[in-house]
Amino acid sequence: MSSFRHPDTRAIHAGLEGARALGAPVFPPIVQSATFYGGGPDEEGPLLYTRYGNNPNQLQVGLKVAALEGAEDGLVVASGMAAISLGLLSVLEAGSHLVSTAHLYGATRTFMEEELPRRGVRVTFVDPDQPGSWEEALEPSTHALYLELPTNPTLRLPDPRPVAALAQRIGIPLLVDSTFATPINFRPLEHGASLVMHSATKYLGGHSDLIAGVVVGTAARVDAVRTLLHRYGPALDPHAAWLLERGIRTLPVRMAHHNAQAAALAQWFKDQSEVTSVHHLSLPDHPDHELAKSLMDGFGGMLGIVLSGGAAAADAFVSGLEVAALAPSLGGVETLVSLPRLTSHRHMRLQDREAMGIPDGFVRISVGLEGLEDLKADFEAGLQRAEQVGAR
Repeated sequence: MSSFRHPDTRAIHAGLEGARALGAPVFPPIVQSATFYGGGPDEEGPLLYTRYGNNPNQLQVGLKVAALEGAEDGLVVASGMAAISLGLLSVLEAGSHLVSTAHLYGATRTFMEEELPRRGVRVTFVDPDQPGSWEEALEPSTHALYLELPTNPTLRLPDPRPVAALAQRIGIPLLVDSTFATPINFRPLEHGASLVMHSATKYLGGHSDLIAGVVVGTAARVDAVRTLLHRYGPALDPHAAWLLERGIRTLPVRMAHHNAQAAALAQWFKDQSEVTSVHHLSLPDHPDHELAKSLMDGFGGMLGIVLSGGAAAADAFVSGLEVAALAPSLGGVETLVSLPRLTSHRHMRLQDREAMGIPDGFVRISVGLEGLEDLKADFEAGLQRAEQVGAR
């Protein structure tokens, strides 16, 4: 674990301890090599091979994220879904039972509904807002619990502490996808989680120029994921790892601006007549606002709005945007909008989406770092288009 105390320092220097020497580069170079000399009978230490995830670039960025999360170890992989799937498979086996929140990123839910059953794993989805739902779902074969904090795209924040206490009481791990929060805003390990996953494609990279995932936790749990990395092979390319390490260096300052921008826009959207609801943890009327104040160091850069005109209004809102862009990702310096009914949750039936708080008029906004007044003007024009659709 890093000796640096402040996250700003960890974001820049963690993972690079011992790298300073006369003539050494200030910024670590890209080690674009598939393999390394070694493998003889008298040699000690691990065999270095980029597919194993122990290329210097891979190791440096894994340790950097671990330091930010307060974890013993960290491992980078080729995507966020690789991190989630390997994390789950590291604690589950044929005959296992998983209890998961029902409020999930669409691809995660699909993996749990379609892929895990193929491997002999049963999954029970619970409403995290219902007291006792986790314990009621437990079975003798339950081997893990799973949370997403905050949820995508509804931005709910189930309290992880009772879930973690339950997991610890019965001796099973709690896994958490903390992509939306980043370790700057929230660190699940501090509240009892066993393994934390990120889509590093998002805020950790921060520039919409790479695909990556990260898993952090105790050395033993990360090593179990590393074993699966060796078997399945979703290693991160050294250049992408280098880009990720570079991006993380500015994560604290970027997140401070993301947090402030999203909070300001959330308040602005509250005053717009075409918007029936606004989802952001900074708002006092958000059901999880007080919990977020007590647990988080920032409310995040993600924002959700629901338009009164439904799907047609949402379509009109996103069409013709000039500052924000319609794209199915998040966490970059540019503002991105998406329609969950057509992207992350397109596989779900309308009634199931509505039960999760994702009606057809839902628009997810990843608030970037542009000028706030430019964003307001862009979104005001979008709301005018949405209003015109409703008036027809």
